[in-house]
Amino acid sequence: MLKSAAKFAKVMAMGSDTATWPSLLAATIALRPYVFIFLAFLVLAGRDLGWRRGAGWLAWGFAVALTAEYASTRFGIPFGLYHYTGATAGREVFISNVPFFDPLSFPFLAYASFCLARGALGKPDGWAVIALAGTLMMLLDVVIDPVAVRGDRWFLGRVFYYAEPGVFFGVPVSNFVGWVLVGCAIVAGYLWAVRPWSRPMGSPSGGIGLYYGVLGFNLGLAGWIGEWRLLGVGILVHVAVILVLCPLKTMSAAWDWAAARRQGPVVMRPRP
Repeated sequence: MLKSAAKFAKVMAMGSDTATWPSLLAATIALRPYVFIFLAFLVLAGRDLGWRRGAGWLAWGFAVALTAEYASTRFGIPFGLYHYTGATAGREVFISNVPFFDPLSFPFLAYASFCLARGALGKPDGWAVIALAGTLMMLLDVVIDPVAVRGDRWFLGRVFYYAEPGVFFGVPVSNFVGWVLVGCAIVAGYLWAVRPWSRPMGSPSGGIGLYYGVLGFNLGLAGWIGEWRLLGVGILVHVAVILVLCPLKTMSAAWDWAAARRQGPVVMRPRP
């Protein structure tokens, strides 16, 4: 067992032959405390979805994100081609060339977006919820990725770079397409997995608060590093998002009512 743990730690730590799994995990938490603070989403998801399903969401979302990160750093799909610098190798947990903290952030961002989509549409599932959740997660990244690219100007550090800097504050458009796809995949996969054992969900309000907490954190960072244009664009985008989301619940209800009318009334047949 000790040999297996040592082998696992060696795989996880790029360039470190002496680091152990517990020490690397402790160093990762110390180096990226803000990611683990946002993991409070497990409490929110546990109360909303159920504790087992919340843990399942975390595992599934992490697996989807890690696959996307691994493919993007090698083939440029789905986020576009980028590379991790490996500057913190041996000081935090890596899985191959991907820092552990990075795909870990996707499950809670997807959950927060899922909650906001549910709240906006007034329904717990369906293709509209999946598509809106993926779009909302991408709209968070309108601020997150441009701030992360400038990580050398705050406590993140320069952990990654794009092979070819994009047109949106150094971020390529392909990255945002990838975020929509990954967000939709996380939400759709979860809903498909739990559908045979469907149960009422709780309130999405905690996840909605998490969504705007993440947004506020990244907008604050944009202001702190003096990226005023990015701060302004981020605020304008999300004010527009709020204005669009406000009437969506009414529109969704009206759409469902119209669809039910088109199907016609249900005819009750008498029993023989």
